[in-house]
Amino acid sequence: MDARQRDVEELAAALRERLVERRRAKAAAGRGRATDLAEEVELLVAEEAALLGDEDREAIAARIARDTVGLGPLEALLADPAVEEVMVNGPESVYVERGGRIEPTTVAFADEEELRNAIERILAPLGRRIDELSPMVDARLADGSRVNVVIPPLSIDGPALSIRRFGARRPGPRELVEIGTLSREQHERLEEAVRARRSVLISGGTGSGKTTLLNAVSSFIAAEERVVTIEDAAELRLQQPHVVRLESRPASVEGRGEVTIRDLLRNALRMRPDRIVIGEVRGAEALDLLTALNTGHDGALSTVHANSPTDAIARLETLALMAGVGLPHEAIAEQARRGVELVVQIERRPDGARRVVEIAEMGR
Repeated sequence: MDARQRDVEELAAALRERLVERRRAKAAAGRGRATDLAEEVELLVAEEAALLGDEDREAIAARIARDTVGLGPLEALLADPAVEEVMVNGPESVYVERGGRIEPTTVAFADEEELRNAIERILAPLGRRIDELSPMVDARLADGSRVNVVIPPLSIDGPALSIRRFGARRPGPRELVEIGTLSREQHERLEEAVRARRSVLISGGTGSGKTTLLNAVSSFIAAEERVVTIEDAAELRLQQPHVVRLESRPASVEGRGEVTIRDLLRNALRMRPDRIVIGEVRGAEALDLLTALNTGHDGALSTVHANSPTDAIARLETLALMAGVGLPHEAIAEQARRGVELVVQIERRPDGARRVVEIAEMGR
């Protein structure tokens, strides 16, 4: 960064502080007409930077507006369609994921306060709050992207923010074949399985592409079927006309109002679903899923974190035991063996490519 650019950014930061003070004073006094932010920024820059050239004044105005209502330094990263995830590990450490590979950036926040302000601007429209009493937040943005925030004292080196982006349109099965995630044989096998109402569990590690594959596989569900989706954060974009989307809710600061995936799954069984699609099984809801699969609710689709099809079934059994109903492991293992028919294992390779490496038939 050259001296001129540094001077422009320092002036923009100082003017932004002045703008915030003015707006707070007006709000507290309850006076003055409501002015557009862009208009206020333009007036302020004209007053305080009149001697600068047009290019510098425009740069200052853009920086002030960005840092007042936008996401500050992250705006440039999120404007890049190739960026799949943004990871902030404190004010001076920002990484992105492009093409399945994580790489550092030169982007940084001026200090922890600027990062906290950006986090507040993300959460405020969502009706969520983060403070020492609730130092972790997992939420969904309007475009479907997932945001996760952890602040001190849980996050040692400053606030940690991650934004996992999901486009309005997800790749379908044919596109996954074109990019090599699926082979043509795998595509045909999964299409046949879903249309035959076989239960499918997609297994893989973090960032392996489980949700993307689940979304693609769901396109094989017939248009006339009633589908209920259940997720922690609504990421799926099903194309069928008859879809009911359910999303869990965390407890409030007072510890009330929590609605879990298990609560939603139990309720979904009363909603006359032809299909149930669960974004991810990660808790005691595994028992309810297995029960549903063994009592006539066939054709369910879901994902689970595991390193192999065998591990996926074992994890499902372990999660079901977390329900604490006293069933012996042998009984739950039998339900898993009878309920899950196909396990699809997907991996992310070192070069960032996602590949389906195995489609395993489970014994019945």
